[in-house]
Amino acid sequence: MGRVVIDRDVCKGCYLCIGACPKGLLKKSEEANINGYFPAEFVDENHECIGCGMCAMNCPDVAIKEVYR
Repeated sequence: MGRVVIDRDVCKGCYLCIGACPKGLLKKSEEANINGYFPAEFVDENHECIGCGMCAMNCPDVAIKEVYR
């Protein structure tokens, strides 16, 4: 089981991480961050994350700080 931590205030909402997640566990947040962007958020209710790190590798803003396995 993996876990992803996204820094909401760094994310600019490009959503490249959403497309990169092989399990589809990232989505657009419904709440804006301090900069007015709608950041990506990690949603894994069924504990499907494999901790592959593809989301972090595709983030141009380095907003994904931690990926746990």
